[in-house]
Amino acid sequence: MHSVALAVHESSMLYETAIAAEIFGVDRSDLSRTGDWYRFAVCTADGAPARWLPDVPTRSFAALADADLVVVPSASDLDQEPRADLLAALRRAHHAGARIAALCTGAFVVAAAGLLDGRAATTHWMHADVLATRYPRVDVRPDVLYVDDGPVLTSAGKTAALDLCLHLVHRDHGASAANGLARRLVVPAHRPGGQAQFIDPPHDPQVTDGLGAALEWARGHLDRPITIRELADRAALSTRQLARRMRAEVGAAPLAWLQQQRIVRAQELLERTDASIEQIASRCGMGTAGTLRRHFSRVTGVSPTTYRTAFRN
Repeated sequence: MHSVALAVHESSMLYETAIAAEIFGVDRSDLSRTGDWYRFAVCTADGAPARWLPDVPTRSFAALADADLVVVPSASDLDQEPRADLLAALRRAHHAGARIAALCTGAFVVAAAGLLDGRAATTHWMHADVLATRYPRVDVRPDVLYVDDGPVLTSAGKTAALDLCLHLVHRDHGASAANGLARRLVVPAHRPGGQAQFIDPPHDPQVTDGLGAALEWARGHLDRPITIRELADRAALSTRQLARRMRAEVGAAPLAWLQQQRIVRAQELLERTDASIEQIASRCGMGTAGTLRRHFSRVTGVSPTTYRTAFRN
């Protein structure tokens, strides 16, 4: 069971703090392939209960070093220097092998601890320039939802913190658990970290609201070839309008989105069924086992068989 410590500091903001508590602090072991979830605790400066989470087990910052994952929520006062004991505790946790996840402007706290030096990171787009100026050794990516740089992860603002937390659940418990949790929270199951934080959709009075229905249709027909022209027709868009809308609203070109959905479907089938690799390749529209293995390994970094061994329910 992964242990998660939520480092509630003096300027922690409610929204991101609540997101972390909702994802990691509520028992959803029924979604897990292993039948467990996260062991969750809040860490404060003096170990006193956090005002927003009075009934959650609470420890001092010193306990951060015992966690597998430390979550740092957003900071409301970016000019306030983080507490020295918090920064020291974050360094100890990192050196002990914990993953550190900063939500939104929590990146400023993690950067102050020196844990983002030489790493790619993001934060809310309104504060990305300040982060880059204040911490020039950080490779700030202002136009992505979140960055997974191995042991240190960062998210953009507000709801992107939820995306990062779901990404962590995906890493720890697999696609089925992450997708099941997303359905319970009534949010998209997965938005890739490279999606832009904010893009103003082009104003075109001829564009209809059929894109969502078209994408839902595509998800239900991944076992068959789907052309961009066919997807555009179902959305009542031209192929150019479709590409523009999809880049703006789902962060990917049509073909890339379809490929992503096929990989997600393959992950779910590997986790939930005993179907052969050849059968899964057919059911997710990859055609052959060789094609599935090639694309699956490129996206996930492991073979379908290795993935199934790790995440089989």
